[in-house]
Amino acid sequence: MALLVHLKTIRDLRGKGDRIAKVTFRGLSLYTHVLENCEDEARFDETFRWPIASRVDENEMLEVQVFNYSKVFTNRVIGTFKMVLQKVAEEGQLEVTDTLIDDNNTAIRASVTIYIKYTTMDGTVGVWSDGEFLDIPGDPEGTFQFETDSLLSGHSQGSGVSQGRSLHGIPTFRKAGKGVFSAMKLGKTKSSKDDHKKDEPAILDMEDLNRKAMRLGGVGGLDPDCISLASVTAVTTNVSNKRSKPDIKMEPSSGRPVDYQISITVVEARQLVGLNMDPVVCVEIGDDKKYTSMKESTNCPYYNEYFVFDFHVPPDVMFDKILKLSVIHSKNLLRSGTLVGTFKLDVGTVYSQPEHQFYHKWATLSDPDDITAGCKGYIKCDIAVVGKGDNIKTPHKANETDEDDIEGNLLLPEGVPLERQWARFYVKIYRAEGLPKMNTSIMANVKKAFIGENRDLVDPYVQVLFAGQRGKTSVQKSSYEPIWNEQVVFTEMFPPLCKRMKVQIRDSDKVNDVAIGTHFIDLRKIANDGDKGFLPTMGPAWVNMYGSTRQYTLMDEHQDLNEGLGEGVSFRARLLISIAVEILDTTSTEIVSSTEVQVEPVSNISESVTGKIEEFFLFGSFLEATMIDRKIGDKPISFEVTIGNYGNQIDGVSKPSAAKKKKKEGEGGGGESDEEESELIQQNSSEDEADDDGDLVSVSSSPPMKPVITDRNYFHLPYFEKKPCIYIKSWWQDQRRRLYNSNIMDKIADKLEEGLNDVQEIIKTETAYPERRLRGVLEELSTGCNRFVTLANKDQNQAGRTKLDKERLKSCMREMESMGQQAKLIRSQVKRNTVRDKLKMVQNFLHRLRFLADEPQHSIPDVFVWMMSSNKRIAYARIPSKDILYSIVDEETGKDCGKVKAVFLRLPGKKGFGPAGWTVQAKMEMYLWLGLNKQRKDFLSGLPNGFEENKAPRTGSCLQSLPPISLVYNMKQVFQLRAHMYQARSLFAADSSGLSDPFARVFFSTHSQVTEVLSETLCPTWDQLLVFDDVELFGEVGELRDDPPIIVVEVYDQDTVGKAEFIGRTFAKPITKMCDEHYGPPRFPPQLEYYQIYRGNSTAGDLLAAFELLQIGQGGRAELPAINGPTDSDRGPILPVPMGIRPVLSRYRIEVLFWGLRDLKRVNLAQVDRPRVDIECAGRGVQSALIVNFKKNPNFSTLVKWFEVDLPENELLHPPLNIRVVDCRAFGRYTLVGSHAVTSLRHFIYSPPDKTQNNWASAGDVIVNMGANPSVRKMDTVVKLDASSDAVIKVDVNEEEKEEKKKKKKKKKGEVEEDDETDERMLDWWSKYFASIETLMEILRAQEAALAEAEEREEQEIAAEGADIKPDDLPVKGSKGKEKSRDKSRNKDKKKSHHAGEGTEKRPSKPKVNELLVYNKELEAEYDNFEDWLHTFNLYRGKAGDDDEAALDDDRIVGRFKGSMCMYKLPLSEEITREAGFDPNMGMFQSIPHNDPINVLVRVFVVRATDLHPADVNGKADPYVVIKLGKSELKDKENYISKQLNPVFGKAFDMEATFPMESMLTVSVYDWDLVGTDDLIGETKIDLENRYYSKHRATCGIANNYSVHGYNMWRDPMKPSQILAKLCKEGKLDGPHYGPGGRVKVANRIFMGATEIEDETGLKKQTDEHLALTVLKHWEEIPRVGCKLIPEHVETRPLFHPEKPGIEQGRIEMWVDMFPMDMPAPGPAIDISPRKPKNFELRVIIWNTDDVVLEDDAFMTGEKMSDIYVKGWLKGQQEDKQDTDVHYHSLTGEGNFNWRFVFPFDYLMAEEKIVISKKESMFSWDETEYKIPARLTLQVWDADHFSADDFLGAIELDLNRFPRGAKTAKQCSLGMVQNEAELPCISIFKQKRVKGWWPFVARDENDEMELTGKVEAELHLMSAEEAEKSPVGLGRNEPDPLEKPNRPNTSLSWLLSPMHVVCILAWRHYKLHCVLLLGAVLGLLFLGLLFFSMPSALSNKIFNIAG
Repeated sequence: MALLVHLKTIRDLRGKGDRIAKVTFRGLSLYTHVLENCEDEARFDETFRWPIASRVDENEMLEVQVFNYSKVFTNRVIGTFKMVLQKVAEEGQLEVTDTLIDDNNTAIRASVTIYIKYTTMDGTVGVWSDGEFLDIPGDPEGTFQFETDSLLSGHSQGSGVSQGRSLHGIPTFRKAGKGVFSAMKLGKTKSSKDDHKKDEPAILDMEDLNRKAMRLGGVGGLDPDCISLASVTAVTTNVSNKRSKPDIKMEPSSGRPVDYQISITVVEARQLVGLNMDPVVCVEIGDDKKYTSMKESTNCPYYNEYFVFDFHVPPDVMFDKILKLSVIHSKNLLRSGTLVGTFKLDVGTVYSQPEHQFYHKWATLSDPDDITAGCKGYIKCDIAVVGKGDNIKTPHKANETDEDDIEGNLLLPEGVPLERQWARFYVKIYRAEGLPKMNTSIMANVKKAFIGENRDLVDPYVQVLFAGQRGKTSVQKSSYEPIWNEQVVFTEMFPPLCKRMKVQIRDSDKVNDVAIGTHFIDLRKIANDGDKGFLPTMGPAWVNMYGSTRQYTLMDEHQDLNEGLGEGVSFRARLLISIAVEILDTTSTEIVSSTEVQVEPVSNISESVTGKIEEFFLFGSFLEATMIDRKIGDKPISFEVTIGNYGNQIDGVSKPSAAKKKKKEGEGGGGESDEEESELIQQNSSEDEADDDGDLVSVSSSPPMKPVITDRNYFHLPYFEKKPCIYIKSWWQDQRRRLYNSNIMDKIADKLEEGLNDVQEIIKTETAYPERRLRGVLEELSTGCNRFVTLANKDQNQAGRTKLDKERLKSCMREMESMGQQAKLIRSQVKRNTVRDKLKMVQNFLHRLRFLADEPQHSIPDVFVWMMSSNKRIAYARIPSKDILYSIVDEETGKDCGKVKAVFLRLPGKKGFGPAGWTVQAKMEMYLWLGLNKQRKDFLSGLPNGFEENKAPRTGSCLQSLPPISLVYNMKQVFQLRAHMYQARSLFAADSSGLSDPFARVFFSTHSQVTEVLSETLCPTWDQLLVFDDVELFGEVGELRDDPPIIVVEVYDQDTVGKAEFIGRTFAKPITKMCDEHYGPPRFPPQLEYYQIYRGNSTAGDLLAAFELLQIGQGGRAELPAINGPTDSDRGPILPVPMGIRPVLSRYRIEVLFWGLRDLKRVNLAQVDRPRVDIECAGRGVQSALIVNFKKNPNFSTLVKWFEVDLPENELLHPPLNIRVVDCRAFGRYTLVGSHAVTSLRHFIYSPPDKTQNNWASAGDVIVNMGANPSVRKMDTVVKLDASSDAVIKVDVNEEEKEEKKKKKKKKKGEVEEDDETDERMLDWWSKYFASIETLMEILRAQEAALAEAEEREEQEIAAEGADIKPDDLPVKGSKGKEKSRDKSRNKDKKKSHHAGEGTEKRPSKPKVNELLVYNKELEAEYDNFEDWLHTFNLYRGKAGDDDEAALDDDRIVGRFKGSMCMYKLPLSEEITREAGFDPNMGMFQSIPHNDPINVLVRVFVVRATDLHPADVNGKADPYVVIKLGKSELKDKENYISKQLNPVFGKAFDMEATFPMESMLTVSVYDWDLVGTDDLIGETKIDLENRYYSKHRATCGIANNYSVHGYNMWRDPMKPSQILAKLCKEGKLDGPHYGPGGRVKVANRIFMGATEIEDETGLKKQTDEHLALTVLKHWEEIPRVGCKLIPEHVETRPLFHPEKPGIEQGRIEMWVDMFPMDMPAPGPAIDISPRKPKNFELRVIIWNTDDVVLEDDAFMTGEKMSDIYVKGWLKGQQEDKQDTDVHYHSLTGEGNFNWRFVFPFDYLMAEEKIVISKKESMFSWDETEYKIPARLTLQVWDADHFSADDFLGAIELDLNRFPRGAKTAKQCSLGMVQNEAELPCISIFKQKRVKGWWPFVARDENDEMELTGKVEAELHLMSAEEAEKSPVGLGRNEPDPLEKPNRPNTSLSWLLSPMHVVCILAWRHYKLHCVLLLGAVLGLLFLGLLFFSMPSALSNKIFNIAG
C-alpha cells in the first residue's frame, strides 16, 4: 500500500533563484533536487512514494512547501500548499492546481500542480513489497530508517480482526487467546469498508509472526527489537466512526464521604524570634484546634507531641482544608497570647506527597500581620494523611539524630523554591449572567402588592476562599445579571501551598446565605513553574457554574451540588472573572504589611475582551430510548436538551432585560407566547445571516410519548423508524480554539490510554511481545504530539485571547514537542526487559496529557439531557460541550461530535450514589452536533444513512435551511442476534449466604432476554445461547456491519421475594455478518472473551461470552448458519453454546490437600460442630472427610483427595474453583457455613522441575564463594543491598577493612580518637537492636540514593541520546525545580550519612555488635504469607458491602480453610511417580508433615509500639499489652505506661498452645483507664500455624552468629549442626559432610567458615557450628529444596481497630518464637526489658563572663552598667533552674562568679535522651515519662530591684555534640553558634570534662543574631556513683567550696566611695580625654610658669649684664 505524489510544476514565482520543494506526509518529509537559476516557473517533475502501513484517513493532510534554496543560509519559505486527502482516500487519484499561501495565511500568486495516487493492494491492509524501502527519493545517504511513526495514520482503525501493523505480507493477527480481560470490547472485530469482501485467515500464532519477523530481519536488515505494532488486542476507533464509546463507569466518584486520619507530630521549634519566650504550638485543621504544652523561657522548645485528627468527609472537602501551624507566645487560660508566626498548607498538598506524608521537615513561620518581617522561626514536624487502605511507611523511630540542616529539609513539596516570597493575588469579579430564582414567586407577588414593582428574585454576591482566607464582594440587590466590578485581594506566600481557589456566587438572605454555584480554580492549571513558565493568570474569562436544578424550593435536596460537591446537574450561572498575581517587594516602604483580605472597586471592561459573540447551533437526534426504569414507565416521557439557559423550558430565567435581548434569544425558552417569540426573532436575525434563518425557533425537547414494556424491569419508547430531533440556537463568546486544543490533546491521550491498556493486557495475559505494542504506542504518541504542534498554532490573533491563552499555548506547544521527542527516544530504548519501566514513564505522559487537556477558562457551557415526566425532571446526562463541538479539522472535533453515542441517564445528586444510582434510568442512543450556525451545513453528516428529514410545517420561504424536527428512516435491516453466554466469575455476593443466585439480562436495541438463574454461586456457568430473532435496525447495511449498536448485559441476583438485585453491568459489541458474507474463519465463529462487569465505579466480576449479529436476508432464517450445538434434553428449551465457540477441553486432575478448618463462626446462632469441605470445579468435585468434633480437632483425617475434570486448554479460560464449607447437622440437614472462590488456578498448576537448570547440575561440586581467607575470618556483618525487598541480607566481611574505614572516617571529621573497645559485659540485647536499626536506616538511605541516582542516570541517557534536541527544550515542566530538589536531597543524603557516621562513632559498642534484622513490615509480607505449601482461604458469608457502607470484606469472613491444590494435565510423566519414597496416597503433596495436634511453647517478645492513636482526652494514652492465644489471655495491665504514644514495653510472654486448636495469636494494645473499661487502641493477628509449618522455618530466627554465652547467646534448643542435619534429612539431601580446613559440603555445594569458638572462660574450642550456620544462612542456594530461612529479627506490625477498618492505629515491634514441647526445652527467654536510664550528675562551674551588654543607666552619671547573673538548667527541667549570685554594677560587662550548678539527671545512652518522670499536673494520677534531648541552657540576665529582670542573652549546648569552648574570651565569637555544623564538636559523655568560653546570643530588632556576652564555664559529667564518692556543694558551698570571686570595688555601693567610682568611671570612658587633659594641664602649667618667671629672669639677665 502506498501513496504516490507527482510534483509537476510551480508557476508564477517572483524573481530568479535556486528553488527546492519539500513534500510532507505523516511527519515524513521528502525533498526534491535543487532547480538552479529558475525564474517564474519551477518544473520539478518528481515522484515521491510513501509505503504506508495503515489506510489513509480522509482527514489526513499532505503538505508541499517551496523554498528559495541557499547553500549558506537557511532556506526561505516562498509558500505552502496543504490539502486534506479526503478525495484521494475516496477516489484513489487526483490532479490539483492551487495557489500557495505565505506565512500569514494569505494567498500569493504562485500556484502548484500535483498529481496524487493512492494504491491499496486489493483491499488487504498493510503489505509492503521488498523494494519499497530500497530506493527512497531525496535520501542520498540512505539515512532513511525503518521508523513506523512516519507511517502511522492519525487514527489506527479496527480492521479484519483488531488491526495489526503488518510487515512483509504478515496478515494482521491476534493471538488465539483473544483480548482476554479487555474492559471494553467495542467495535471488536470490524474490517474496513473495502476490506470485507476478502478476509485473510487472521489468527496467527505469535511464534509464526516471530519467524516471519526474523526472516524479514534477514532480508531488510531489520532488528526484531525495532518492530512495533499499532494494535494487538486493541479495540481501536471504529471504521465508520459513526458511534462513539459509551462510558462504562456509571457513578460519579466525588462527593461521597470517606474516612481520613491526619497525624501530626510536632517535634520541636528552632530560631523563634523573640526574647525569652514561652512558646506553644497550635495545630489547626479546618475548625479543629489542638495545642502542645507550653515550654518556658526558650527559643528552641522541644515538644515531640503527637496529634491525630479524624475526618469523615468527601475527598474534595478534605483536600481543600487548610492545615495551619502557629506558634503562640505565653498563652494561658486568661491570655490568648501573642502570635509569633504561622505556616499554612492544604491537606491535598500533603496527600500528593510520596507516601502521603512529610517526615521530619521544617515548616517556615511567617507573620501574617507583618509581611516585611521575614522568617519568624521553624517548626520541625511530621504530617501524614491516611485514607482508607493507605499504607504509610514511616522511617524507623528508634534513634533520631537531630536534623540540623534546616534549609535542606524545609517542609515544601518538590519543585517549590526554598525562598518563598509574598505576593498579592488579585481576583477581579466583573459580572454574572443567567442566575436562577432564589425565592418563590409567591413572595414576589406579595412584594409586588406592597411595593408595586416586580423585581428579580435574587440578591447575589461573590465569595472567594483561598488559603484559609475569605473575601466577599458587595451584594447586588435583586438582579439576575449583577455587575460588581470589584476585586478581592489576597496576600499570601508564593508559590502558595494551597492548590485551589474557591469562587462562589451566593444569595444574600436575612436568615442564611445560600450558595448559587461554586467554581474551583486550580492554580497549577493557570500557571507554569518551568524555566519559561508564567505566574498564575486567568481571564478575563467566563466561568460556568453548575449545581442543582433551577426550580427554587425552600429545602433543596441537591444543595450540596451548589457547594461544589459532586457533579452539577444543571447550569446555574456564569461569572466573568480574572486573576492576576504580583510578587511583592517587601523591602519597599509604602507596602501594606498586613495580609488582611481587601476588596476594591475596578473599572469596567468591554464586552469584546472575552471574545466575539457568535451564534451557535446545537442539533440532537434521539435514535433510541430504551431501558427506562419501570417506576416511570406509566406516564408519557419527553427529553429536554439545554445548553446554558437556552432550551430550558421549566426553570429558565424570567425574561432578560431589554438590553440583553439581542444577545440571548432563547433564555426564556418556550415559556413565552408566540408574539413575544417572533418579536425576539426579528430583533435577532443577525445581519450576516440572510433571511432564510429568520424563522428558526429553538425546539429543545422531544414530543411526549408513552413508553412500551420491554420486560419486567424496563420500558422503551417506540420510536422505530421515526426519530425525534431537537435544535437550539444560542449565543456565546467564540472561544472554540481553547476547546479545539483541548480536544486534540484528549484524543492523543485516549489513544495513548488505549495503547497502554493493551500493553498491560499483553503483559497480564503473558502474550508475546508487549515491547512491540509499546513501540507502536510511542510512535502514535510522537506523531500525535507533532500534529498538535502544527494544528494548535492557528487563530493566534482571535478576539478575546487572554494572557493565559497565549501562555498556555506556548507551554503546551513546548510540552507536546518535548513529549513527542521523548516518546521517540524512549521508543528506541524499549527492549524486552525494559518494558515495565518504560511503561511507567509512558503512564506519566498520560497524566501530563490529561492535565494539559483540562482547560481552565471555560467558554461554552456543558449540554444537559433531561428525561421529563409530567413536567418533573427525573434523570439526566451531562455532556461536555467540547465533546460534541464541530471543527473542519478532524483532530479538533469533539470525540462525540456527529456520532451516535450511547448515553445512560442517571438520578441527580445523592440519589445517584449507591445501588439506587446503578440502575439505569434510561439508555439513549443520541446523536449530537454543536457548531457555529454558519457551519451548520454538515450537521447531519454523521447520522446513520438512509433517512429523510421531516421539517416543521411553517409558513414562509426557504424551508431548506430549517433543521428537521424528526428523521424518518426508510432503510431497515433485519438481524438475528446470538448471545453466547458461557460463564461469569468473581461476582458480587448479593445474598446473606455470601453467594448469589445470578442470571444475566441481555439488552439489544428494544429487545431483552434473560439466561436461566443458577442458584448459590458466584461463578455461574450458564453455557447458554440466547437468540434474538427479527431485530430491526435502521440505517445502511455497510455501516451497521462496521458499527452495530452496543449490547448491554446486566447481571442480577434473583431473590425469592421482591425485585431482583442488581450485581453489575458490562457492554459489548457484536461481530456482524451480512447476508452476502461467508460464515467462517477468521471472523466466525466468534471467540469467547472476558468483559469486565462494573457496579458503580468498582468492578464486580467478569463475563465470558461472545456475541454475533447475523443479517436475515431474502431467504429468511433458513439461510443463517445452523445452531448445531448439543441440545440438552434435561435442560429443556435452553440452547447451549455451540461447539466451535465453546472452549476446547482437556482432561486435568486436581489434587486437593485438606488440612483443616479454623475459627468457624456460628451459623444461625448454632455452633459449627461437624463441618465438611466440598470442592467443585466445572461441575465436578470432591468432598473432604467429615470433621467429627470441630472443637476437639479441627483438622481433617484424610489429607489428600483428587478428582478429574475437563477444563479448557487456554489457562485464561479456566473456570474458578469453589470451596464451600457445610455443617452436617442432625437428621441429614446441611447448612452452608461459608464459601470461597479461587478465581485463578494458574497459581496451583504443577510444573515439573526443569532438570536442565544449573542448580540440578550434578556434574562437579559448586563452591559457594563467600569471600576469601576463611581462616582469619571473624564473623562480622555488613550490609548487602537487595533492591527487591525491604529486608537486609547479611554477608560476611573482614573486620580489619571495616576498622580501617572507621579510622579514616574519624580522622576526616577532626574527632578525637577514642578507645572503641568495649567490654562484652556492657552489651545487651538493646545494643544489638540499636545497631540493627542504624543498619536499617543506612540501607533505606542507600536505597533512596540509588533510586535517585538511577532516575538521574536515565534522564541523562535520554538527554545524551537526544543530543540533536535543543537542550533547553528537553527537560520537562518544572525540571529546574526538580534538579534543585535533587541537589537538595543529595545534600541531605550527605548530611544524613555524615550523621550516621557520627552515630556509629558515638556508640562505642558498634564495631563488635552482632546484629539482627529489623523488618519495617510484617514477616508475612516478606515471606508471601508463609503459604509456601499450606494456603489459607478465607470463607465468606453475608452480603458484600459497597464502598459507602463501612462493611469491608473482613466482616464477612466466617472462618478459614487451610489446604492447597495441585492441578496437572493427564497423563503425568512416570518419572515423578517412580521417585524413591513416592507415596501414591499423597500425590504431589509428598513430604508434608502430619496434621495431628501438637503442643508448642509460644514465646512472644513485644519490644515497643510507635505512633499509637491517642485514646484519652489529653491527646495521649496509657498503653499496655494483652496477648490472646486460644482461650488463654495474658494481660500486662499493672505495667501500663503512663501518657505515652510511643511506649517501650520490652516484655516477653510465654504461653503453651496446642495446634491446630489454638493457632491464632492476637497481640492487642489497650489504653488503661482509672474509671470505666479499658479501650482497645489497636490489635494485630498472627497465624502461628502457617509459620510453624513453613519451610522458611519461622519457629525461631537463625542468629547471625553462634555464641554460647553473652548477650548474643544461641536461643534455639537445636544447635545449627542439628538444624542442618534435620533439613538435609527432610529434603533427602546428601550431607552435611564436614571437611578439613573449615569446609562443609551439602548436596553439591561447598561452604567455608570458621571452626573455632570461645567459651566463657576465653578458651578456644573446635566446632562445626559456625560452618553449619553459614550453610543455614545461605540455604536458598541449595538446589531443589533451598529457600530463605528466617533470620533473627524484629518485625513491625500495623495495629488496626475493628471499628476503623483499613486505617492504621499505630505500629508494634515484636517477634514470636515457637518451640515444640516434645523437643528439649529452650533456655530462659532473653531479657529485653527496657534499659534503665543511667544516673548522671552534670556539674557546671560558671567562672566569669565578659563583654556582657550593659542594660541599665547609672543613677547619677547616666553611665551604662549591668547587674549580671547567670541562670542555667537542663532542658525539660526548667523548674529546677539554678542562678548564680549577682555581680552588681559591672561597668565593663565583666562578671566574676566562681559559682557551681549541679544537675542530676537520668540518661539513656542508646537513644541520647534524658528521661524525666513527673506529674503532668496536680490532678494527674501518676507520673509521666518524657524523653528529651540532653541540652544545657545558660542565660545571662540583668537583675533589677523594682522591675522585672532583663534578659540579655543565652546559649544552648547539646551535650552530645557542641562546639569546643574557645581558649580565651577574645577567640570566642558569634561564629561558634552560627557555623556550629562546620566546627569540630565534642560530646560531654565522651570527654567527661571540658572548659572554655562560649558566646551568649540574642536577636536584635531586625531579627539578626547578635553577640550579647561571653561566659567562661567548666562542664564536668560524672556518673551517680562517682558523684557520691566526691560530693560538691551548690554555689560556693561545702563540700569542695569554690573561692570567692575577686570582684573590683565598683561592685560596692556608691555611698562608700563615690570619688573612687567617679575616677574609675572617668578613666574607663575618657581614657584618651584624660591623657590629653593631663597633657594640656601640664602644658598650661609650664606656659604659666614660663610667663610668670619670664620678667624676673629677663631683668636678672639684663642687670647681670649691666652689673
